[in-house]
Amino acid sequence: MNKYPAWLNLLVIVIVLTGIVLALPNVYGRGPAVQVASDSDVVDEAKLEEFVRVVENAGLVTEDAYVQDDRAVIRFASKNDQDAANRLLTDNYDRDYGIASTIAPKTPAWVRSLGLAPMSLGLDLRGGVNVLLEVDMDAAIATRLELYVQDFSDRLAAERIPRRVDANNGVVTVRLRSAEDVERAREIITTADTDVLVSTGADGSSLNVRMTEAQIAARQDFAIEQNITTLRNRVNQLGVAEPVVQRQGADRIVVQLPGIDDPNKIKEILGATATLEFRLVDLTGDEPGSRRYPGRDGEPSQVLKRKVIASGDQIIDAESGFSAEGQPAVFIKLDAAGGDSMLETTQNNLGKPMSTVFIETKREGRDVNGEIVYVETVTREIINTATIQGVFKNNFQITGLTPVEARDLALLLRAGALAAPVYIIDERTIGATLGELNIERGFNAIKIGFLGVIVFMAIYYRWFGMIANLALFSNLVFIIAALSLLQASLTLPGIAGIVLTVGMAVDANVLIFERIREELAAGATPQSAIDSGYGKALSSIADANITTLIAAVVLFAFGTGPIKGFAITLSLGIITSMFTAIVGTRAVVNLAFGGRRMETLPV
Repeated sequence: MNKYPAWLNLLVIVIVLTGIVLALPNVYGRGPAVQVASDSDVVDEAKLEEFVRVVENAGLVTEDAYVQDDRAVIRFASKNDQDAANRLLTDNYDRDYGIASTIAPKTPAWVRSLGLAPMSLGLDLRGGVNVLLEVDMDAAIATRLELYVQDFSDRLAAERIPRRVDANNGVVTVRLRSAEDVERAREIITTADTDVLVSTGADGSSLNVRMTEAQIAARQDFAIEQNITTLRNRVNQLGVAEPVVQRQGADRIVVQLPGIDDPNKIKEILGATATLEFRLVDLTGDEPGSRRYPGRDGEPSQVLKRKVIASGDQIIDAESGFSAEGQPAVFIKLDAAGGDSMLETTQNNLGKPMSTVFIETKREGRDVNGEIVYVETVTREIINTATIQGVFKNNFQITGLTPVEARDLALLLRAGALAAPVYIIDERTIGATLGELNIERGFNAIKIGFLGVIVFMAIYYRWFGMIANLALFSNLVFIIAALSLLQASLTLPGIAGIVLTVGMAVDANVLIFERIREELAAGATPQSAIDSGYGKALSSIADANITTLIAAVVLFAFGTGPIKGFAITLSLGIITSMFTAIVGTRAVVNLAFGGRRMETLPV
């Protein structure tokens, strides 16, 4: 009685050792570091040595340097050295690389070679920038309607139907000449998109086209998901380690950038909606749909044709550099559709001018009678006009920018265009010092709670209490190991979840030990009392932990960042405590007391 088979004892030992190994990287701590990343150039050992050489030639001492996840990581002993290295590398490499300050693990090379890493720390523990963005859903719908306007106009023109197509207040209005044209146009439009709602206008010679509620909802969801993807691309190109970009609510996106202490550059990149359009110049000035665009820096305005040859969402790559004449330039590569359109345009318009229109959307807050009213402004200006001197397709260059503008525009275009403008509605910066203070206080809370439980269990349950304490320590190791393996971010609420788990983890052992006491008081033998204590308390333990686990899962499903952090550690703590309290302590109890003739038990 009360003996595990050898294979089960071995399994428990293997699980414990695995947990210790996975948790090991967290022992070494973290230190200030600088990361260097690039999406166009390979960061290898040779590049790393070059970065280190630049830093050390300036008199800065590095503690460690290595390449991880295609990023160069250079760690320093002090924050001052980190700041100096960041400035130095930015001055030398900012044009081609993303350079960011961060906090890097101090794990030795042999630990990294095993693929092991410490658990990720959330923004509230390591410092950084938290930005809450709001997606302009109205602009997302308006963009879709503009696509309808051009598509319907082109289709009707192909059928030689005189028309005028405009979009206003969520409705695309198609004005025609006769009732016969109305019916032909209705058939063409419904064939082009079977889901739109088409109705005859009050004048009988026009059509009103509206998107259905399902289409609007789908477009809004697309705008959110596309913007999340684009923002992730932009953040990745900035070289930020372990960023968080996720949806929050119906129309908001939260971006967390750990280790970043200068939010201004980040806000410019995240909120920017700069894109390009390529249009032919209307030399006559009287083509339908043409409009006048202002020039940049005092250059004269020009009338450009309505048709867009290619736009920012068709750009698949963009690199900043200098043209053959030495001017700052952005080298553009278009996708297949954009390339075909550009090829057709250049073939048919040799010797004619084509302009590049720079489009930027901003929203500014204005105080109106004590209330902040946000006003959206869209800037469209011509940054470059060149005569088409040869036929080209996917690859070409644009000029007319400053070096900084060329670099930032290339980054934005390379990361992809936003499906709808985003506006920063909240921004918080958490300093590294505050993050370190949060870590210190959080872990002090864990230590105090842990020591309090250990003392109580040792005094009240004696040797059985010490076995429970061993299981409690193992439980903490397993939680840290699981967080490290999953790379789930540990946040301040997550630490609260661990503190709660410390108290809850011994509940199962309390139930078991009290049951053993009852069995002994009823006259059962020590071996029988152990077996009954573990067997009869199991259902109560399972019920209590399962109900708590359900609550944790609900918190994770419906909560936001901090609540999710609490739910993750609580869930992991429940799962690991079930193993340590039931299987782990039973294995130790069996080894210590199983199969022995005893008059009583130290419980």
